[in-house]
Formats: sequence, structure tokens, C-alpha cells
Amino acid sequence: MKNSIPFRIKIYYSLGQLGWSLLSGLIATWLVWFYMPPEESGISILYIPQKTIIWSLSIIGIITALSRLIDAITDPLIANLSDRYSGKLGRRITFMKRGSIPFALFTVLVFIMPVETISIFNVLWLALALFSFYIAFTIYVTPYFALLSELGTSAKDKLDLSTFISFTFFFGTIIASGAPYIWAIFEDYGFSKISSIRITISILSFVALIFLLIPVVTIDEKRYVKSTPANINMVKALIATFRNKDFIIFTISDLAYWISMTMFQTGTVYFATVLLDYKEDAVFLVTASAGLFSFFLYPVVNIVAKRFGKKIILGFAFIPLIIGYSLCGSLGLIPLSDFAQIGLVVISIGIALAIFGILPNAIIADIAEYDHIKTNVSKEAMFFGTRTFMSKLGQMIAMFALTSFLTLGNSSDNPTGIRFAAFFCVGIAMLSFLIFLFYNEKRILSITESDL
Repeated sequence: MKNSIPFRIKIYYSLGQLGWSLLSGLIATWLVWFYMPPEESGISILYIPQKTIIWSLSIIGIITALSRLIDAITDPLIANLSDRYSGKLGRRITFMKRGSIPFALFTVLVFIMPVETISIFNVLWLALALFSFYIAFTIYVTPYFALLSELGTSAKDKLDLSTFISFTFFFGTIIASGAPYIWAIFEDYGFSKISSIRITISILSFVALIFLLIPVVTIDEKRYVKSTPANINMVKALIATFRNKDFIIFTISDLAYWISMTMFQTGTVYFATVLLDYKEDAVFLVTASAGLFSFFLYPVVNIVAKRFGKKIILGFAFIPLIIGYSLCGSLGLIPLSDFAQIGLVVISIGIALAIFGILPNAIIADIAEYDHIKTNVSKEAMFFGTRTFMSKLGQMIAMFALTSFLTLGNSSDNPTGIRFAAFFCVGIAMLSFLIFLFYNEKRILSITESDL
């Protein structure tokens, strides 16, 4: 039986998520905008070719998609290495420690180009920096989520930990979206916009690094986690993971969700600045408002999920998610004020974020525990790693799709591609919901709860 973890350990653990969500938020929100800027952005230098290459795919779309593919391939590898590791710091903390500094460093390097004009060297540099960023991301995040499953001593504890990291994910995402307020300060002091952006990214990456290291230096994994390294190679572990029917159903549904959510997160800057003619700092207002609204709903989600079950509540979340995407595609066309239109988006997306921010990790933790009980093999990282693999595959597809849509029109004069992207999200979210209906929560909990 595992030792119960004190409240302070839950806090230390959750602060790691603030660090990685800040770094991933900087990339997800500002990367495409920085290298494929709309006319309204004020960015005067283009670093990579803007034209499409083949099948309406842009250079930035190909780079981001390939980086996600490489990242996704490394997920099961890192997961298996972590599951099998037996070092003195533990199976998870060791990898988190090794991934922290490269994770923050490559976030900065993604926005620094060797040539201050369009150049093939910039294309190669961006590809290498982004590939390295996502590998470091995997080294930290995959073991981090596996630790959640091992720290929690029951389904209730896992849900509580998922709630805590949802709070810190919210703060990290908000800070990332608020970056324009910081780089505006440097612009006021005479720095160019591009220099101001780079200084801001560097500062925020250093702050994120501090949070990444908090669980590394404060959590004694050997004390709070009693586990035996899995003596199973990656291929066998991956095959064993996909023998779990409910895990397959959930991850396929999750794949569709990540396609739509990535397109929304990256497309928000276009929705706000092009469809409603706001400045880029409006991204912070939209993200912060939706996040703050979801923040106040976290305790409610925690309570109702314990009362009615995670499946029912997560299934319900698809309704406001689909409504929110539909509203985004219609911004500027709805016969309401801009404030009212944004308000409706904030409310619907905020409800969805509150639920999706908590329950998926708790469901994976339940499935991992179910598998451990049934097989007597501890491979929590493989489950979270496989889920992360599917999420990154979804993000790869999303970046291909979004950047391709943007070539159809990403300006106020021609916003066709931006609207197409939003309604593409609607269709994908509907597909995700239909697949999720087949997840059998009762079968999972009948085993995990009876084993307590």
C-alpha cells in the first residue's frame, strides 16, 4: 500500500505543470503567428517562405507537423525507458530533472533565427530547434504524468491531483497568452517588436524553468511511490497497452479532441485579430477570461465527477466545446456587439476547458491502475506516454490543417481560411464525442475501486 502524500507534495507536484504549460503555451500560441504573421501583427521581418509547397501545405505547417511526429515517436520510447529505470532518484524524477533545462532553452531558440531575412538556414534552424523542443518536452512531461498515477492512492486522490494540475495549467497558459503585455513594455523602451518578443520569451522561459524544477527538488519519489521497474521492452509494453479496449477507445477520442483543441489554441490569435480586428493582446483577454471562468468551475467539476462519474461529465463537455467552435467561426457575422460575441465564446469554451482540464488525466490514471491490477505489471508511463503520443499526433494533424487553411485567407479582407478552420474543429469535436460514448467506465472502476 502506498504512503498517503501530504498536501504540500500535491502542491509541489502541480507547480511542475505550471512550468511546462507556460513553455508549451508560448509555442502553441505564438509560433505560427510569429512565422506566418497576419498583416495586422506589426511584424516587419519574414524569416521563412510564406508560399505553399505541395497540397496547400506551408513551410511552417510542415515543420510543426514533422516536429510533432518526431515528438510522438519518442513518447513510447521515453515512457518505456522511464518504466524500466531504477536510479536512486526514482523512475520519474530522474527524467524530469534531465529534461528541464533543454525544455526551457529550446523554447527560446525556436524564436531566434540565424539570418534576419527569408533564408533556407532559418528553415533548417527552426526545424532543428522545434524538433529538440518537443523531445525535451517528452522527456519531462511523460514521466511527470506517470508520477500522477503513482502518487495517487485512489481514484479520488487521482482526481484531486488532476484538479490541482488543472489550476496550474490554467495559470501557465494565461501567462503565455499575456506575453504581448510584457513585450509592449520593451517596445516602449525603444526595442524593436521582434527583439521585444525574444526578450519576453527568454524571461518567461527562465521563470518556467524554476517551476519545472520545483517537483524535482522537493518530491522524494522513493518515499512516496512504491513501484517495481517494469521488465518489459517497448514493443511488448506498447502491444500490451493497446490490448486494453477502453484505453483504445479513449485515446482515439482523445486524438480527435486534440486536433480540434490545438487548432483553436493556435487559431485564437487569428480569430481575435482578424475576425474582430483586435490587437494581439486580445488573445490574453480571451484566454484569461475563458481560463478564469473555468478556474471557478474546477471545484464544481471535481464534485460532480465524484457524484455522477467522469464519463457522464466529460461527455457533457463536448456540447459547450462544439458551441464555442461554432461561435469562433461566426465571429464578425453574428448580429451582436464584439464584446457579446467574445463573451459567448468565453462562456462556452470556459465550461469545456474546466472539464477537459481535469478528467482525461484522471481517466488515464484509472485505466493504468486497472491494467496494473489485471496484469501485475507496472507500466503507468506507457499509458500516459501513449496518450501523449496520440495527443501529439492530433496536434500534428491540426498544424497541417490549420496552416493549410490559413493559405486560403488569413486577413481581414479574406478570412476564409480562418473560418474554415473553426468549423473543421466543430466536425472533429463531434467525431470525438461519438467515439467516447463507447468508453466503459463501469468496467474500469469495478476493479480499481474494489482493490482499495
